[in-house]
Amino acid sequence: MKRLISIALAATGVALMAPAAMAQGFPNRTVTVVVPFPAGGSVDGVARILVQKLNETPGYSFIVENRAGGAGGTVGANTVAKAAPDGYTLLLSASIHVINPFLFKSVPYDVESDFTPVTLLAIGPLIVSTTPSVAANNLKDFFDLARKQPDKFTFGTTGVGSASHLAVELLKRDAGLDTLVVAYRGTAPALTDLMSGQIQLLADPMLSSLPLAQGGKIKALAITSLKRMTAAPNIPTVEESGMKGFEFVSWYGVWGPKGLPAEITAKLQTEMAKVVQQPEVQQRMSVIGFESVGSTADYFGKYIKTEMAKYEKIIKDANIKVQ
Repeated sequence: MKRLISIALAATGVALMAPAAMAQGFPNRTVTVVVPFPAGGSVDGVARILVQKLNETPGYSFIVENRAGGAGGTVGANTVAKAAPDGYTLLLSASIHVINPFLFKSVPYDVESDFTPVTLLAIGPLIVSTTPSVAANNLKDFFDLARKQPDKFTFGTTGVGSASHLAVELLKRDAGLDTLVVAYRGTAPALTDLMSGQIQLLADPMLSSLPLAQGGKIKALAITSLKRMTAAPNIPTVEESGMKGFEFVSWYGVWGPKGLPAEITAKLQTEMAKVVQQPEVQQRMSVIGFESVGSTADYFGKYIKTEMAKYEKIIKDANIKVQ
């Protein structure tokens, strides 16, 4: 009996040591970072900046794997949800990942319980723009015009439930407007119709809208952060336009499958935070309209809960239908 107890205690000791030992040797093979969208988009761009810099660390090997399959990135995310919790399969996605449960009747995972938050990588505001022919140079004047002639104004979004959509609905609600909102299937057609005057308002990330605003093809009215952005210092905030405390950002984070050991989570978070705080990476993020964060896993988990509560309220208030 004593011998059996000794064996059991020894086994327990090995089990307790296993996570730490696992983390100490991690990673000893290539880590796959799943991006649930096609190559070339903003999520893919952030992932490739991160992976490139991680691979400059001796002994580290990371690759980006694009697993696009529609449904707001749920196909790629499901791959990670079902993966082994060993740190070798990670998800890098945008805020749409935690919005999807409010948009789709059937999502094949729980965004909170089936994933382990690793780090909030970066946040970025949207530019609120209008067509150049509209006689308003700031958001306050724009909304004044829209209130006087609501039938002459149509707002656009880059997709149902996207950050663009939720930001426009939030602006509309705070401005007290009941304006038609048209959801496009992607950024390109929405921007095309904004440039031609088919729609009169669009909220869109800086990556795609700022070059058009700088070229005079659209007119930037405001930015949805609480402070002006270095890449666009002449664009005022929504708050400066009279909507006190207005803030709406798109954000990017990294998750592992549920059950990812705390030691591995901490190691990944530490290395990723180091990368996104490098001056070169901060500059590259700034150019595409993002501010580097590199938060702790605990902070990211709390941030997700806060953001989900905000998204749920916007979707219910705007009566955005579940698909």
